Amino acid sequence: MNFLKAAYRFLGRLEGFAIATVLLVLYVVLIMVAPAVFTRPMIYFSFLETVPPTLIAALGLTLVITAGEIDLSFPAVVSLSGFALAWGWKTFDPAYCAVIGIVLALAAGALVGYLNGLMVARIGVPSIMATLAANFFWYGISILLAGGLQQTLRGSDENFVHELLVGRPFLGIPIQAVWSLALAVLLWFILNRHKFGESVMFIGDNANVARVMGVNVEATRIRLFTLHGMIAAFSGIILTLNIGVFYPNQGNYLLPAMASVFVGGTSIAGGAGSIFGTFFGSYVIGSLEAGVVATTISGYWVQVVEGGVMAAVVVLNAATGKGDFASLLSRFRHNKRIEEFRSAGVRKDQVR
Repeated sequence: MNFLKAAYRFLGRLEGFAIATVLLVLYVVLIMVAPAVFTRPMIYFSFLETVPPTLIAALGLTLVITAGEIDLSFPAVVSLSGFALAWGWKTFDPAYCAVIGIVLALAAGALVGYLNGLMVARIGVPSIMATLAANFFWYGISILLAGGLQQTLRGSDENFVHELLVGRPFLGIPIQAVWSLALAVLLWFILNRHKFGESVMFIGDNANVARVMGVNVEATRIRLFTLHGMIAAFSGIILTLNIGVFYPNQGNYLLPAMASVFVGGTSIAGGAGSIFGTFFGSYVIGSLEAGVVATTISGYWVQVVEGGVMAAVVVLNAATGKGDFASLLSRFRHNKRIEEFRSAGVRKDQVR
């Protein structure tokens, strides 16, 4: 019994365990109400294919929000990087067009992120205003460069890069799901085990104190926005390769990505971020719409149910304090003891 309690406390303190449990409960409920859809593996393969672009962008956004900043420009980066990939694809020799296109796409994302970082760190523009303006500007640039037209990646299915990044080499599992998991692991180590991640959390907690402790706040912010630009560009690469077409207005998943971050337990005030919380939160958000539709509920209820589930998960994270079940149960037990002592005539300040 003691072993089970210790194991439960250990699991309860694992990052993202609470939201992973919510995801599991969500799938159990969906299996019960829509067994014809959710007892078959195809729906889960569909989630593994469609969620990663949003998930990848949300993982980068988690770092930015942990630093007490916000980046609203990543949807435009997804579009711009998609155009860069498509332009390189059709311009250069088929033998190496994919590689050049990917390099151009990542460079475009890094450029946008770097400029965002300069505006925020050097000029002092609030990140919400700087990146909002950048979102409009770079979306416009993407539409202008593309002439408002979509562009097809001809022969993309036969290119090795397609198989490497969005293929299904193992048991039909979309490889982009593996890439997104690998990115989550990498960013977790950066945030929790690397000096850069430590600096990001210090800045998010208190930038002035971080500066006193020797953190180069301006340089760290510039690197942070540049990194997020490259991560958003990777999201655009995955999205464009998967559908085989570039659309000028692609990447319009700002709200789902932000919802994934906050549902996952990252503090909106900065100073604390949950990479794996965002990982599982993205699958919660990405599964809701398909799940509600599969239950044959009227489409008018989709956003109502989505909003209700999101609110419930955010309340759960707020109730647990640190985003784990162990602290929530401890709080419940403490409140129960208070009620027991109160009924026995003991004052609240005497309860420990």
